[in-house]
Amino acid sequence: MKNAADIRKSYIDFFKNKGHQFVRSSSVVPHDDPTLLFTNAGMNQFKPIFLGDQKPQQLRAVNSQKCIRVSGKHNDLEEVGFDTFHHTFFEMLGNWSFGDYYKAEAIEWAWELLTEVWGLDKERLWATVYEDDDEAFQLWSKVTDIDPARILKCGKKDNFWEMGDTGPCGPCSEIHYYMGDDLSKQDAQGVNNSDDYWELWNLVFIQNNRLADGTLEDLPEKHVDTGAGLERIVTVLQGRTSNYDSDLFTSIIAKIEDLTGKSSKDNSVPFQVIADHVRMLSFSIADGALPSNEGRGYVLRRILRRAARFGRKLDQHEPFIHGLVDTVCDLMGDAFPELIEKQKHISNVIKSEEASFNEALDRGINHFEKLLKNLKGKTIPGEDAFKLYDTYGFPLDLTQLMAQEKGIMVDEKGFNKSMEVQRKRAKESGKFKADMKQIKWTTVSEGDDSTFLGYEQTTAEASIKRYSIANDLVLLVLDETPFYAESGGQVNDTGRITGTGIDLTVNNVQNENDVFIHYCSGDFDSSSTGNTVTCTVDNMRRKNIRKNHTATHLMHAALKEVLGEQVNQAGSRVDSDNLRFDLTHHKKVTHEELRQIESIVNREILENTEVKTSVKDYDDARKEGAIAMFGEKYGDTVRVLSIGDFSKELCGGTHVERTGDIGFFKVKEESSLAAGVRRIVAVTGPKAVEYIQGQSAIMEELQSKLTSSAGDLSTRIDQLLQQKKDLEKALKQKQKSSSSFDIKNIIAKANEVDGNQIVIYETQTVDMESLKELGDQLLNALDSGVGVLGSAAGEKPSIVVVVTKDLNEAGIMAPALAKSIGAIMGGGGGGRPHLATAGGKDTAKLKEALKVAETIIIEVLKG
Repeated sequence: MKNAADIRKSYIDFFKNKGHQFVRSSSVVPHDDPTLLFTNAGMNQFKPIFLGDQKPQQLRAVNSQKCIRVSGKHNDLEEVGFDTFHHTFFEMLGNWSFGDYYKAEAIEWAWELLTEVWGLDKERLWATVYEDDDEAFQLWSKVTDIDPARILKCGKKDNFWEMGDTGPCGPCSEIHYYMGDDLSKQDAQGVNNSDDYWELWNLVFIQNNRLADGTLEDLPEKHVDTGAGLERIVTVLQGRTSNYDSDLFTSIIAKIEDLTGKSSKDNSVPFQVIADHVRMLSFSIADGALPSNEGRGYVLRRILRRAARFGRKLDQHEPFIHGLVDTVCDLMGDAFPELIEKQKHISNVIKSEEASFNEALDRGINHFEKLLKNLKGKTIPGEDAFKLYDTYGFPLDLTQLMAQEKGIMVDEKGFNKSMEVQRKRAKESGKFKADMKQIKWTTVSEGDDSTFLGYEQTTAEASIKRYSIANDLVLLVLDETPFYAESGGQVNDTGRITGTGIDLTVNNVQNENDVFIHYCSGDFDSSSTGNTVTCTVDNMRRKNIRKNHTATHLMHAALKEVLGEQVNQAGSRVDSDNLRFDLTHHKKVTHEELRQIESIVNREILENTEVKTSVKDYDDARKEGAIAMFGEKYGDTVRVLSIGDFSKELCGGTHVERTGDIGFFKVKEESSLAAGVRRIVAVTGPKAVEYIQGQSAIMEELQSKLTSSAGDLSTRIDQLLQQKKDLEKALKQKQKSSSSFDIKNIIAKANEVDGNQIVIYETQTVDMESLKELGDQLLNALDSGVGVLGSAAGEKPSIVVVVTKDLNEAGIMAPALAKSIGAIMGGGGGGRPHLATAGGKDTAKLKEALKVAETIIIEVLKG
């Protein structure tokens, strides 16, 4: 029995032997296509060819494309794990012809592979064609030996493929396989209607163009686009009836059993859901997606939380899904090496997301149960479903799943209303928008265009091939150009294009399907477009960009050296002011680690190593250890940037000639971008010097204001922070003491001797000044008498003695009383007749002093 890897290889080899060129799978995250959340079909990367925007590099192609579908026809998330063949992630085997062979070969070769190479039973196979496609209907009988009774004509719904409301389209022919046990029970009516008939392969014949009015016209070139789901093919060839019983899933399910101690034979659904979802998560994270609350990030979060919820059914209350990543990588890593490269990152991201959700999941489930107890009727209100999302992180479909298990509905409209802008639904788009088609071009001359000269020169003479004028904007396409178009994280060049009647400032340059469009402003005489123009790149700006781009490569290598080989690029932006680098790392990069990274990069700059570029075959470059950049699409030949033995990466950007040209490298900031992803911003050359000078100026200002040397600044700041802390503490105690100092209540409890009040009270006031303020308040409130306030809240005991004016006139003075009371605490006292203070050495003596104080005062009053 062949394993999945052998079947994948046999498909690719079969078509390579038919003159097809193998094309690597594109990223499952379509970074260059805003119309798609995820790559959902093998043809996505060939869209520009079908739209006529790009010429094919080969007329025949074959590959196995990573795909994700989370909604839409036959791909509902709710079905995944409950049936045997729906998946969120799958591989699409495909072969293409771009204006080369057509229906006859596509049909003949599909039948040959299925029946002769793979040996499928012809008595189980059915073919469907579009009801008006007589050509395909006849070809099936002519080029294959299929039983004519098994060739069916079907309507537009099942057998006519369209890219969108308008654009390329055409009839298709599907090959179905009967999965039932009894061959005699086959019925043509079951095809496209019964789960016993599996669609294995769809052959699309792109021959028409749908116009805006709905009519069809013939395309000048006809294409073939086929797709066969690997999971179903493997299941059928391995004699299984469920995709989850094929070797694409069995090792993952076995690992789940090992981690949970449960058996999939008892209830297969949780195992199937988790096995499917961890594949989708692994591939999407490897290609740069991250869980978040919007767009494709929210899709990942939904999928992971759905898997975690099913983990609860296996009694898993701690993160465990991340423990399946190694198994997925072992299973699929040979075919998709990006899994191996990002293995630790994938595991870290999933583990972090699991942990954060687990904290809320149990509380959310408890809230859900309470909600059901108080529920009136059989429908959960949308507001309550939204609370589960907003407070506990429950995606709507998770709430619906839990409700379904209880036989209850969820008010989805009410949820959507509460969600408003926050709700980002995962909808795959089948519509493609060709931006180039929206531009109204005036063609000056035909022929090739956009040859890039910018690696060798920053000025060039060029001819205008096409132009477009909209308001104050002039768009130009040239036969050749020194201007770099934004790509690979590097910003575009700017500069000028001049000539007779033309004086333009180039503000932006974009690459649209290998066409460099220059966005300009200024003077443009369209009658002069036949003349040669001079292109001049802003060279100083380009130099700074080159410094930052090469420094990005040096920093990437330094990050791996300091933090570990598991670190990978997760995004970047290089412009003339700075460089921004996003890296896969599960924790903060420490100050010491940043210093090490800076030192390594600057060491390489001082080495003044030559920066070399070469053009190589992609596979050869990767075998030599060249690193592929995040989100980039590579052809069969690639540009390799090598910096001695320190760094080797695939890169199409512009770079310095030697590392010494960078001058100096300095990290400005490090921060968190998302779970498992950090961001570093750095500067080079003049900008780095400018940054250091700015930091130095700040240091000098601080030294001046704090009257401290640079070496003592840290100690001085620590002192000030401690003083601030002490003052804040004293202020709080003062406020507490003041708020608790109820004078009326205190005086009401005073003793009286011969009509004179005696007040003895201990406060929590820390400093003497605050104690004296309380003394003044007490003095003003006394009619006639003596007051003693004491505090042991500071380092030493303190008291304040106040004596009313009438007693002063009778010869009783506060200093004498303070001195006598202070002596008990091991100190002395003094002050003015009406208010005096005393301090001591032992705070433990305060209470004794206050007790004796009353005796002393009474003796003085009676004396």
